[in-house]
Amino acid sequence: MAEALIGLGGNLGDVRATIARAVVMLCDGATVRLLARSSDYRTEPWGVTEQPDFVNCCIAVETALTPRALLTRGLDVERRLGRDRMAAPRFGPRTIDIDLLAYDDVAIEEPGLTLPHPHLFERAFVLVPLAEIRPDWVISGHRLQEAAEKADRSGIERLDRT
Repeated sequence: MAEALIGLGGNLGDVRATIARAVVMLCDGATVRLLARSSDYRTEPWGVTEQPDFVNCCIAVETALTPRALLTRGLDVERRLGRDRMAAPRFGPRTIDIDLLAYDDVAIEEPGLTLPHPHLFERAFVLVPLAEIRPDWVISGHRLQEAAEKADRSGIERLDRT
């Protein structure tokens, strides 16, 4: 079994309910088991800034799936929850976004799959929730807690539990 880190977010509809559904759909308890879930965070848009704020969180899972199979499961959950990646503008508004961020200490660079996620250390909206659940995890020589502390946290607000 491997441990993987996954980021979830969105900014259309009842995002917190959609994220909760996505976590349930991802984690079947057999091939993917939820180990930890961060708080939800309200975050400013990244990339395309003229859109509603996002809600983001991260989860840690234990999985028997390969990285590619876990990514495929995440993309399938996105589709089932109403996201069409092909029709939507890149970095634009979305009901749900599911990103595979890290998978054990595996480094992969293949079409459609790069691990660790290539923008991980540029995005405080990912680093902050990751540091909440896995502060001592080291990715590419960087401890997540230290990376989160160095990141610009402006525009990131931890939300109360629902």
